Amino acid sequence: MDAQNVGLEKELTVSRFYRMCELYPKNTAVLYLGERFSYARLLNLSQRLAGSLLDMNVKKGDRVMIYLSNSIQWIIAWLAIQRIGAVMVPVSPIYTSFEIEYMIKDSGTETIICLDTNFCYVKEVFETTGLKQAIITNLVDLLPFWKRYLGTLFDKIPKGKIERDSRVYSFKSLLRHQPLKSQVEIDPQKDLSYILYTGGTTGFPKGVPGNHIGMTSYVNDVTEDVAGAYLKEGDDVYIAVNPLFHIMALGLFMALGLNKGNMTLLMPVPDVDAILETVQRHKARWLLGVPALYRMILNNDRLEQYDLKSLTYCYCGGDVLPAEVFNRWKEKFHIPIYQVYGSTEAGHVTYSRIEKDPKANTIGMPLKSRECIVVDPNSLEPSAPGESGELLVTSPYTIKEYWNKPEETEYSYVDLGGKVYYRMSDFVFQDTDGQLVYVERSADIIKHKAYRVSASEVEAALQDNPTVIGACVIGVPDEKVGERIKAIVVLKEDARGVGGAELIKWCRDRLASYKVPQYIEFRDMLPKSKVGKLLRREVRDEERRKMEKKKNRA
Repeated sequence: MDAQNVGLEKELTVSRFYRMCELYPKNTAVLYLGERFSYARLLNLSQRLAGSLLDMNVKKGDRVMIYLSNSIQWIIAWLAIQRIGAVMVPVSPIYTSFEIEYMIKDSGTETIICLDTNFCYVKEVFETTGLKQAIITNLVDLLPFWKRYLGTLFDKIPKGKIERDSRVYSFKSLLRHQPLKSQVEIDPQKDLSYILYTGGTTGFPKGVPGNHIGMTSYVNDVTEDVAGAYLKEGDDVYIAVNPLFHIMALGLFMALGLNKGNMTLLMPVPDVDAILETVQRHKARWLLGVPALYRMILNNDRLEQYDLKSLTYCYCGGDVLPAEVFNRWKEKFHIPIYQVYGSTEAGHVTYSRIEKDPKANTIGMPLKSRECIVVDPNSLEPSAPGESGELLVTSPYTIKEYWNKPEETEYSYVDLGGKVYYRMSDFVFQDTDGQLVYVERSADIIKHKAYRVSASEVEAALQDNPTVIGACVIGVPDEKVGERIKAIVVLKEDARGVGGAELIKWCRDRLASYKVPQYIEFRDMLPKSKVGKLLRREVRDEERRKMEKKKNRA
């Protein structure tokens, strides 16, 4: 399972995209809301925005936050930021002002690109952060006038209120700039490409810095070794459903789409009927989804109305794929669902191989630029063959630290034999075929609708409430969404009139919707170790035993 040198010393994150623009300028790069953007047009628009960013004094190394839903503007912004050597900070468009304020401060972001519907949150943090300027857009800004007119006429286009001043720019107006033809000199190993945020064990999100070569390494692995000859260069179709701010979705978009001159069908929202109609109309062959999406497709009442015979290679990531969904899909469509596994810190790590019939409970085999070992989580000694242990991953191309988080870095990255490994906090074992089999995850990580939710982050939000003295957050297994979030809370003795609804609203005002607990349970105390550490796994195991008893009674 050793990582191999694949000769990436001069490769930038978007190097292959530029080559595809030369080879296939007229090919459709992205189809978005019915509008086709060719490789030549996409390159031109990104060069125009890059020129405007330079005029706005955005320099190499400066942070630019992308606070957008899946859209053509997201892609243009990302390409422009890469071109001038700035650092992309992509965040979820459903984050609140409470969340983006922390990330803007922590990353040192001075420029933000956001939807008009999110501008109200940006406005709230202008004075409390180092933010200097905002670029505002609407989801349909780059569509033809007649489509925008019809969308407005039938009230299909959400719009936000914008208060213009010298700090606020229109995305569309910035595209009038002359294209920036030059490329800022970038060191793929030393210069940052992005800072992505993921849940932290101390209650604050962790910034994960990534260089250009780190992302390029696994994207090239997927393009060359996983998809390989199965991918038709310049003549294939990939449908992108997952949010691009997620490392999994962005990586596949590059590997299957922009790196090979192919067309990507970009979905702004994961509406099942719209996805199926788009697959049928444009003959998509490649799909990436989360377990919940595959379940929703199988349960769709109108599934028989769609011709989905073009779908050939379906990948699943973000969470463990239930065997029941895996088997139903294969029975229905006579094709398997392949697995993708990775993390924000390590990038894409393992893939099911197309030439092998995948098994329901495996997460695939390591990519050649990633080295994986399975160890005892306490001693960090290698586990015996076939025995489960914690998965550790390393690569010669990745950065081995968190942004401004030395304590988190010390815990999550370990030096073994002169190599620094990232602790995935997932427990696996290796089967006789060399594939990794998933067992369970750390008690701190909850997988809700394929999002990785840090239990500690939700606990910290709850404990900010003046009536709460203790909180324990766990994931409760649920076949539809993976896990539902449950909080066990201890209130102060003098707390009066505080119920679950009030605490859920408290969380909703501070956290993205997918992080908000669905259940609140009140207790007099929480289980803790002798040194005062919260025993979250003990609470989680207790909850599972309760569920098993209920099932047995039923």
